[in-house]
Amino acid sequence: MISAARLTELLADDERHPSERARLVRLMELFAGLPAPPDPDGDFPRYDELKGRFMGAAVGDDGDRLEETFLELYAHVHMHEAPYTTAERRRMDETGGYWCHAGGISPILKAGPWLHAGSVSADYGAGNGLQGLLFQILDPHRKTIQIDISSRALDIGRRLQGWLGIPDERVEWIAADVLDVPPRGMDFIYLYRPVRPEGEGRRFYERFAAELTKARGVTIFSIADCLGPFLPPGFEEFYSDGHLTCFRS
Repeated sequence: MISAARLTELLADDERHPSERARLVRLMELFAGLPAPPDPDGDFPRYDELKGRFMGAAVGDDGDRLEETFLELYAHVHMHEAPYTTAERRRMDETGGYWCHAGGISPILKAGPWLHAGSVSADYGAGNGLQGLLFQILDPHRKTIQIDISSRALDIGRRLQGWLGIPDERVEWIAADVLDVPPRGMDFIYLYRPVRPEGEGRRFYERFAAELTKARGVTIFSIADCLGPFLPPGFEEFYSDGHLTCFRS
């Protein structure tokens, strides 16, 4: 068993804030202790190989190697591309949607102060929903809403939810075009540039922002941000590193 103390020692030179480093250690502990995820369709063909590399690094003496192998394992489970049907791909192309990309662990590590027991979080373009599930693991809250057009990706996500031991009532899976799901009743919203801000995509951001004029106390974590220019007055940007941009009303 890999101990938190050992992982913390290996990450001693990590430049993250100590609270974020502690969350990274919790994620590493979690993955180290889990069996292989349920995989009836062979969606994770390199899991055993990448898990072995990570576990080897965890008993080594190289913190950079530890993080590198963990991120490779995480990205493999998140999946680099959602399994779309022909019709789903056609709709993504029509609306300027981006095929599923893993958004990295930075949002998961930074989300803690913005999630509380009563929160309703949402991931627009969730893919298999791993990020939303890990939000629930690190910061259990009332509900995570996972939205993606790929019905098969969401089926994989439901299996991952069981793998992680998250109760059914904590996660809602919505197989739908993100353009058709308004941000209502949510206080934490995560999105990775689900559509380009042009044509129908521009209208998505305009409608999205209009809905947010009715909301209070909403936090938005946006990767490769396109939403910011559309946000109503009252939202302020409180963090940006060129990859992740965060807003708060």
